[in-house]
Amino acid sequence: MKPVYFTGGAALAFALSSSAAISPAHAHDVYADDHAPIGVMGDHAHAKGEFMFSARVMHMEMQGNQIDTDDVSPDTIVTTIPNRFAGMPGQPPTLRIVPLEMRTDMVMLGAMYAPSDSVTLMVMGNYVEKEMDHVTYMGGMGTTVRGNFETNPKAFGDTKVSALFPLLGLPAKGAIDSDELTLKAGVSLPTGSTDETAQILTPMGGTPTVRAPYMMQAGTGTFDLEPALTYKGRRGKLGFGAQAAASIKLDENKWGYAFGDTYEATAWLSYRPAKFISLSGRVKGRTMASIDGIDPNIMGPVQTANPDFQGGDRIDLIGGINLVGTHGPLAGHRLGIELGAPVYQNLNGPQMAGDWMLTVGWQKAF
Repeated sequence: MKPVYFTGGAALAFALSSSAAISPAHAHDVYADDHAPIGVMGDHAHAKGEFMFSARVMHMEMQGNQIDTDDVSPDTIVTTIPNRFAGMPGQPPTLRIVPLEMRTDMVMLGAMYAPSDSVTLMVMGNYVEKEMDHVTYMGGMGTTVRGNFETNPKAFGDTKVSALFPLLGLPAKGAIDSDELTLKAGVSLPTGSTDETAQILTPMGGTPTVRAPYMMQAGTGTFDLEPALTYKGRRGKLGFGAQAAASIKLDENKWGYAFGDTYEATAWLSYRPAKFISLSGRVKGRTMASIDGIDPNIMGPVQTANPDFQGGDRIDLIGGINLVGTHGPLAGHRLGIELGAPVYQNLNGPQMAGDWMLTVGWQKAF
């Protein structure tokens, strides 16, 4: 998958703004900032009997490597970082394969339904495609390059099931000023693949097909608790909000490992120049532990095969735009776009560093 959704997003944005400008009849009490920026999940509940469907496309890129906060070159990695599996058959003393770039594309489909004003049910599934470019060095020592190769696993990911509870009640329809506090009680179900394979280039020149490393798998293989608490407010044309969320692994998967627990916090401000459009700025912080346990089928002289070289701390700055149709056939259809990049990364490395990410999403309530 490639990020080819710019053209469609621009066309829908134009259509939404046009419907607000030229179709005067049947105005709906909706505002572009009724919802949080599109990258914030589980930010709102619905009134009894209401449905909402959503679709998101996310593209993320990683480039280069870090140890803690310092950049590190491939030559340095293969001459200084020990191979965890050294001493096993065919395993050199240091790392000899280094990832250079990674691209992730994810399609997420979601549905929400409110059986009452006091609870909204939500389910979300996804399909993931990942591409990673590597350089392989000759066996033994030194910095002589043998060649390059790419891995490209793709599969369905884990399924998220949640219940959302509006702790302050639902805001009045069409209210300019509002406050919302929403509690999410969520569970991640291990429906995603954890046994994807890839063909690699070894330091000795072989091209075997092996179990793909941890970060290249589509799922976690574990049941995870995913609570969140979100506050969202609006005063006139200004919007603001914050969310704290976590992903807590309850057990090891069938291969004997669990991804590290993750804790996130985000806060945003938005400005609505017109009813159909709002602009947002957001900061997001995340801390993630390294992997607990090890998959005996993931082995090799590459950092991504070492469960200790996973996780770390990261802060992102993210800009966004929300649009909503307020009249005519596109009334209530929402388009959200967010583009962001990390401004701080402290990684349990050597580990690939994040570069940038894009989210484009559509939402519609009925």
